[in-house]
Amino acid sequence: MTNLGAQLAELSRWIDEANSHRNPEAQLWGRVAKVSEETGEAIAALVGAIGQNSRKGFTHTTVDVVKELLDVAVTALAAVEHLVNNDGSCVSLLESHVDGLMKRAGLAA
Repeated sequence: MTNLGAQLAELSRWIDEANSHRNPEAQLWGRVAKVSEETGEAIAALVGAIGQNSRKGFTHTTVDVVKELLDVAVTALAAVEHLVNNDGSCVSLLESHVDGLMKRAGLAA
């Protein structure tokens, strides 16, 4: 287990403990739906960074967009940890997944 994997597992356990009063299906739905909520925040930051909303103008920076995208990634990885019983394997699972994507893209043997 990498240090990052251990940290994400600890974060996921903390979230699970805070939601222990909910039934397991509601917990899972909450964890996965939270990824979409964070994605919406990333999109809002992008809209603000490029000034797409003429009424609001420029309200964010690319640094804000990066932060929100990282929140999406952490939320998704913590949801993976929830699904694998917080065993700290989400980083190695991500590495394996990226390896597969690299092969499919023809960028690795």
